Amino acid sequence: MKNLKIYIPLIIILLTVNPGCKNDLVVNPTDQYSEDTFWKTQADALAGLSGIYNSLYDCQTWFYETDMITSNGLAYNETNGTDAIARGAHTPITALITSRWTQGYRGIGRANTFLAKVGGVTGMADDLKNRTIGEAKFLRAFYYLGLVDCFGGVPLITDEPNVATQATLPRNTADEVYAQIIKDLDEAIPALPNSYTAGTDLGRVTKGAAMALKARALLYTGRWAEAATAAKALMDMNVYTLFPHYRNMFLVANERNSEVIFNVEYQSPRFLNNMDNDSYTLNRPAPTKNLADVYLMTDGLTKETSPLYNPAKPFDNRDPRLLQTMYPVGYKFNGRVTAASNVVTTGFGLKKYTNLTDDDAQPAPKANNSDLNIIFIRYAEVLLIYAEAQNEASGPDASVYDALNKIRKRASVNMPEITPGLTQSQMRDVIRRERRVELAFEGLYYSDIKRWKTAEIENNGTILDYLDRVRSTRTFNKNRDYLWPIPSNQIQLNPNLAQNPNWF
Repeated sequence: MKNLKIYIPLIIILLTVNPGCKNDLVVNPTDQYSEDTFWKTQADALAGLSGIYNSLYDCQTWFYETDMITSNGLAYNETNGTDAIARGAHTPITALITSRWTQGYRGIGRANTFLAKVGGVTGMADDLKNRTIGEAKFLRAFYYLGLVDCFGGVPLITDEPNVATQATLPRNTADEVYAQIIKDLDEAIPALPNSYTAGTDLGRVTKGAAMALKARALLYTGRWAEAATAAKALMDMNVYTLFPHYRNMFLVANERNSEVIFNVEYQSPRFLNNMDNDSYTLNRPAPTKNLADVYLMTDGLTKETSPLYNPAKPFDNRDPRLLQTMYPVGYKFNGRVTAASNVVTTGFGLKKYTNLTDDDAQPAPKANNSDLNIIFIRYAEVLLIYAEAQNEASGPDASVYDALNKIRKRASVNMPEITPGLTQSQMRDVIRRERRVELAFEGLYYSDIKRWKTAEIENNGTILDYLDRVRSTRTFNKNRDYLWPIPSNQIQLNPNLAQNPNWF
């Protein structure tokens, strides 16, 4: 999507007509859109499709923001309620909660409008029309997955926006929403290409993206055998490979590399994000000692059992992904050794999703001035989906080891292979550690600890800095917090929306 930059305001996508004004002199104005003048040509359809993609830019907070709700990270100077959720102090008006609902349904509404209207567009080749329908269905599934994962069942709307018929719809069950997600993706997969070659098509949804999102959705519902089958089908396509260098995979120079399956693209100067901001303040997002302690030593043992562990240099001789993901105080980054900040921080900064390197000094980036692409799905996740689903469905067979060892043997990582002969339970622990380390700050760990039902343990505890000092205390109510509350303004607008359990 770096070249897919047709921005369509919501007023265009959810087209409405004002019947109260008449002007006999201007029957078909050319400087504005209406139901009568839009959705006629191929250009209209592609513009409408770009409006659905546009909603992805709203979803930046669907990314590493949620890692700061877990013990992976800590948020400072935040105004959207991330830390409130982490402390169990959130409410139905917390900004991160209300914005996710709005963002999800904005994208869904645009997708529904497109799907309702594109059939009437003339002069558009059938194969292109079918492909764009596949793109829209993928995007609708993506937005619905972001909603059901946080709220559980939500109103399931697949028709174009209509206040009269949709304003008071009750919630569907989570199973019904997931069924629609899988249906949309099954219908999208055959219509989508394996890849795009150039021009304005770069960044569009591919067949692999739909297959990967299906595998993720099946994993989240615990449909283990189906999830393993879906992931294996993508693996067998041999379209994607692991990028050799873990850290460099996230640099601008390596965007759209062999591992990227689906990303949201940005382009300076108009389309920017905040990824590089606060790289010098160890501030936000701040990785934690809790996360650092999860990384194994280079011999494959934990720091508690390995002879390589040196308390005086606790981050030496560790899984290389530790120092390729974060930079602790006392370690070099951006051409200088990181010093302790004069503000209260964890003593760790995030390297991943900055365009900065260890040895080359660059000026401090300004806020909202990065055009780094956000990777929502990459091939390592597919291998991890397969490993987890196959282990749960059939136990730790050779294919589970193979999928995990491929990730651990990435050239810049080169960790020892997993010890053979593990039980299913032991392999489960290995997989969960591997997911946490490999996918840290990629917006997935919060979903993981909820579906594993471990949030009630992990998020009831302290957050530590690099000197093992307590910087925050987390609280998680297992009878309430596995689901976010339905936003109170939505319940006020629609009294048929039932609130989630134990919320007021």
